[in-house]
Amino acid sequence: MASKDTIRVRQIKSGIGYAKDQRATLVGLGLRRMHQVVELEDTPSVRGMVNKIKHLVRIESGE
Repeated sequence: MASKDTIRVRQIKSGIGYAKDQRATLVGLGLRRMHQVVELEDTPSVRGMVNKIKHLVRIESGE
């Protein structure tokens, strides 16, 4: 079975004070608190979610 590409996303800024849909996107990615890191499958839908909240997160190198 082929290994899936992944990306690591770190929340660097709070969602407080931003639109509800942006806060919901943070939750949808699995981010709950500052400096939390989640490893996600690198798909177009995940990239789109990250792009929507690019001012709140940082993409780190995946494996």
